[in-house]
Amino acid sequence: MTPVRDAVQLVLDGYRPHPALAVDRRWELVAGNAAVALLTAGAAPELLEPPVNVLRLSLHPEGVAPRIRNLAQWRGHVLHRLAREARLTADPHLVALHAELTALPGGVEPAPPGAVAVPLKIRHGDGLLTFLSTVTVFGTAVDITAAELSIEAFLPADAATAAAVRALDDAR
Repeated sequence: MTPVRDAVQLVLDGYRPHPALAVDRRWELVAGNAAVALLTAGAAPELLEPPVNVLRLSLHPEGVAPRIRNLAQWRGHVLHRLAREARLTADPHLVALHAELTALPGGVEPAPPGAVAVPLKIRHGDGLLTFLSTVTVFGTAVDITAAELSIEAFLPADAATAAAVRALDDAR
């Protein structure tokens, strides 16, 4: 397991100063880089206790949801993605997670017309950070553990977010 964790951490650290996290097939946090704190700031401590389900953390009213400025669009994106995975895998855990998250408040809206991706627009202090999410998998994984992991990175969607993230990283 150590070589897998080392490889994952190497990739996560490579995304610095941008938030990046590794999750297993059930969306439980395996590892994250230091910048993930930008996303999780203000979340209830119990949602940050292992095992941390990152989808629950993001959509829960005591998690990140109150800071997400486009919550209905982000929820729509997350719930659609989770529903697809639950359908494809028939994993009862994912089915139950989808039902739980669907019951949370926040509404659902489609992506903006003509959009390439749904951005994550999150309040940070007095400002707004806008990220595009990318997912990476180990395409040449020879270890089943690595094959079941995905890395989600949140990259700046605009110059203001890029500058703010760099400044926050410099201040650390």
